[in-house]
Amino acid sequence: MTGFDLDWYQTLFEFIDMRSFSNLWFWIALAVVWSTTSHYGLGVPFDMVLRAKRQGGQAETDLEDLVRINTNRLLFITQMSGLWIAGFACFFLTMLSLLGFVYGVEFAQALILLGFPLSLVGMLSISTARLIQEEDARGETLRKRLMRHRIYTQIIGMISIFITALWGMYQNLSVGPLAG
Repeated sequence: MTGFDLDWYQTLFEFIDMRSFSNLWFWIALAVVWSTTSHYGLGVPFDMVLRAKRQGGQAETDLEDLVRINTNRLLFITQMSGLWIAGFACFFLTMLSLLGFVYGVEFAQALILLGFPLSLVGMLSISTARLIQEEDARGETLRKRLMRHRIYTQIIGMISIFITALWGMYQNLSVGPLAG
């Protein structure tokens, strides 16, 4: 290899940092995940909730139908294979926690800081779907449930982003720039 090739590879790997918390793509993915998660509560876009509140009529019917379809689907999956999903999720979250915080694998730390709060949102979604189905929520009651679900999701997201940012800054300051 010539000196130019080595410089090119070094420059490329400095630009595309392979560590998670100093990688711009991780932070973009984190923002997109939480933005999407808070916009689509129970698989229902939030603009549909606002449109149903403003317009009523067909928009309200569409919202109720979409919520009914998504809550029935979510509760069916939970009833049929919820224990298996919970078991695998706990296994993977535990594995990531051990790899990340016991063995110091930064990629696993990034995944657990993203995955654990999303698992909380998943449990919140199951709880909200059950409440909607038990109440047979419609109209104003349904919109209030979806709004509350969105607010709780945003709170979980804000706390998650804050903790991830603190841990990422700590990692970047403690590891320092890559030795070259």
